[in-house]
Amino acid sequence: HLLGAPRVPRFRFPRASTMSGGATVEELKDVLRETLENRGALGNVRAHLRAEVSNALEDRSGSVKRPELSDENLVINELIREYLVFNRYRSTLSVLLPETGQPETPPFDREFLAREMRIRENETSKKLPLLYTVLSNAQRGGK
Repeated sequence: HLLGAPRVPRFRFPRASTMSGGATVEELKDVLRETLENRGALGNVRAHLRAEVSNALEDRSGSVKRPELSDENLVINELIREYLVFNRYRSTLSVLLPETGQPETPPFDREFLAREMRIRENETSKKLPLLYTVLSNAQRGGK
């Protein structure tokens, strides 16, 4: 068992049985696994599990203390959050928030972030995460 958690017996499907409609349990398992992977659900579960194991190990050892969340880190993490949400990187976001200590509810709105970063937006840039504008400005030499 993992970190003092009670052992949960693993459910096993019968191997060669056939379900109504002619599909075997193995075929149904494969279809279910593929569907969950395509929807990103398996990735979310894996990412969440990795984050929880990491947090549990940190809590247990007590030796690794997360640094205080500075104002700069709050802003940077919000820029990253906006990018992850826009690109639907839910698994990554589910690890980022607990790992960084970033609040679940965004502490800043987009306009505040744009002002902090001194980003002048137009109608096109408002449709994209601010990190895209930062990158575009850097590639043009800050113009």
